[in-house]
Amino acid sequence: MKLADYIKPENVILNLDVSSKTQALQAMSASASKLAAIPADTILSALLKREKLGSTGVGQGVALPHTRIAGTSRPVALVARLTQPIDFESIDGKPVDIVFLLLTPDEEPNKHLNVLACFSRKLRSPGVLDQMRAAKDATSLYSCFTEEL
Repeated sequence: MKLADYIKPENVILNLDVSSKTQALQAMSASASKLAAIPADTILSALLKREKLGSTGVGQGVALPHTRIAGTSRPVALVARLTQPIDFESIDGKPVDIVFLLLTPDEEPNKHLNVLACFSRKLRSPGVLDQMRAAKDATSLYSCFTEEL
C-alpha cells in the first residue's frame, strides 16, 4: 500500500491559517467535500463525532482526524500544514501543526484501518516530520510522505 494511492498533490494545503481544532476541521471538511462529493457539514459532523470518542491528536505535533462516511466510494485524504500550531487535545499535550484527514467508505472498515496504519508508519519514519515542517511548497510537502524510503 502506497500513500500516493490515497492522497494527491492537489490534496495538500500549505499554510492553513486557523486558530482552533474546530476551525481546522471546518476548513479541511470544506476541501474534502469537493473531493468526496459529500456536503462539508456532513463531513464535519462525522469528524466531530469521532473526536468526541477521543482526540485524534497522535503526538509530535500531528493529528489524524478520520472517519468512515457513507456516500464515498473510495478513501479521500488531505494533509495540511498549519501556519501556527493549535491545541488538538493531543495525547502528548503538544500543539498540532500537521493534520492528515482521512475519509473512507462506511462499508470498508478494514480499508480504513489499513490506510490509517500506512499514514502512521510513514509519520514514524525518521526525519519525515522535520522534512514536512521545512517544505517550501506543497509539492515538496507531498513528496515528504509519498516517496518510498
